Amino acid sequence: MDDPADITLDRIRSRHRELAVSIIRTPSVELGSSSVKRVLDQAKIYLKLEAFQLTGTFKARGALSVAHSIPKEERQNGLTGASAGNHAIAVAWAARQMGVPAKVVMQSTANPFRVERARSEGAEVVLADGGQATFAEAERLMHEEGFTFVHPFEGAGTTLGTAGVGLELMEDVSDLNAIVVAVGGGGLISGVAAAVKQMNPRCMVFGVEPISANAVSRGLAANRPVTIEKPDTIADSLAPPMSLPFSLSLTARYVDDVVTVSDDDLCAALVIMQEQALLAVEPAAAAAMAGALGPLRQRLKGKRVAMIVCGSNIDAASYAKLHKRGHLLMPTLLR
Repeated sequence: MDDPADITLDRIRSRHRELAVSIIRTPSVELGSSSVKRVLDQAKIYLKLEAFQLTGTFKARGALSVAHSIPKEERQNGLTGASAGNHAIAVAWAARQMGVPAKVVMQSTANPFRVERARSEGAEVVLADGGQATFAEAERLMHEEGFTFVHPFEGAGTTLGTAGVGLELMEDVSDLNAIVVAVGGGGLISGVAAAVKQMNPRCMVFGVEPISANAVSRGLAANRPVTIEKPDTIADSLAPPMSLPFSLSLTARYVDDVVTVSDDDLCAALVIMQEQALLAVEPAAAAAMAGALGPLRQRLKGKRVAMIVCGSNIDAASYAKLHKRGHLLMPTLLR
């Protein structure tokens, strides 16, 4: 059983060095938008561009970290994972790096663009019903076909991998007051927060979660993992059907608050990301901006703030539809 107390700064740095030859040290850049600065009372805003990471999202870090943790004899049969898309792509990529096969399970509603990306990394893709059914099929592959399951967000391997995002950010941008992170199952924020708080306990870490897929904030309120029967959000990569003990424990320990935003907020922030940051990203990567300009606005005014831009795996047609929806809503976040 993984122990959250084992996620030390020394282990984070060691795993980061181990993965450095395979992943990109993504840039952290200052946002020059006068509109966003006006709303946040001339706050200094920095964007950590994990959308430029290999596989198109931060998920490459966690998947490869877990793959490195698996004994060689165990991983020879291959890797599997359960995902709406981004994690499946990352598992397929990690398997290719390790020279082993991959058979990944994706929701039947997964965007065809993401399915093709997983296949292009060499994986066999199995489609299953969403939610728990996706995880059940991955577990079947593990027990019946000998694949090793790479969890999308739970466990020390994932957290040690994603902690590299926070480590790099703290090394590249000095004197940050706050960091805003999109939340799905908690794999990203648990790693980012563990690194950040151990490097600078005064730097606040905030999570942003879709209001209709809020397993982490509900789990924090209940002080235990919870299950959501049917998560429902346009940010499908932020919609696992549950929270789980390891990532939830680290989030409770290191994260200052997790707030929620609506799908309308995500669409509006998607447009802001395109018009103010010149970045075309998936809805999950707009969550930090939606949270910063919405429920976190008062707490971030005048601060030195970083936002994690977590991914960019979206096809042109889907992006255009969401952009059109968000264009009319965008002024509500900038007034």
